[in-house]
Amino acid sequence: MASSGPPAAEVSHADFRPALIVVDVQEDFCPPNGTLAVPNGRSIAPIINQLLALRGFVVRVATQDFHPVDHVSFATNHSPPNNRPYESFIEMKNPAVGKKESETKPQRLWPVHCVQESPGAAIIPEIEIDKIDVFVTKGMDARVEMYSAFADAFGNDSLGTGVNIDLSATLRERNVSDVFVVGIAGDYCVKSTAIDSVRKGFKTWVVEEAVKSVDPGAGWEAARKELAQYGVGVISAGGPELARIKAL
Repeated sequence: MASSGPPAAEVSHADFRPALIVVDVQEDFCPPNGTLAVPNGRSIAPIINQLLALRGFVVRVATQDFHPVDHVSFATNHSPPNNRPYESFIEMKNPAVGKKESETKPQRLWPVHCVQESPGAAIIPEIEIDKIDVFVTKGMDARVEMYSAFADAFGNDSLGTGVNIDLSATLRERNVSDVFVVGIAGDYCVKSTAIDSVRKGFKTWVVEEAVKSVDPGAGWEAARKELAQYGVGVISAGGPELARIKAL
């Protein structure tokens, strides 16, 4: 499939310092036992491992949803009849103090998933985690959703409350130029992480064969269009962008 987004040749060889972000490839997002299992979620492990093995990446990051039991996105934490997983939405408030406190966003409700320290929060054993350099735990603030590894749903950099690491700073410390994103789910956490990566100033790419979505049909197609609007390249594993990393 042809890539979209910025051409790989825009950055000189010396300035090309790619990072890999493996998003939320966790037990609760994978069949057969995941509470929020994404279709064929485990099937992307081999290609992710191939990417992790590429020596050209200057840093390899793995993210994990790591929710408290009272998280706002859990349908069980809301009263009926508006508490049906996948179907119900609530108005979520911005947890930031000041003028933003009146800001709200619609939040889709999910089954309980990736609770802190639970087996469902673990990265699946098929992923070669010994090749991971940095682990990001996110979504730890019960008041707000955090699909992106960079910021919560309102764009707050919630270091210390919602996330354990300032990912943008971590990438900049390594002089990263380009970010390659893979994982689960393409229409939620992968999409949001990739878009925020662009907002933080990194050229960003999503490897399509290494992504699975909650809705692999319309949801992923809508996500691809949104990614393109922000300048995120949706690329093939066999394309020139990854070939460039293999050549490093």
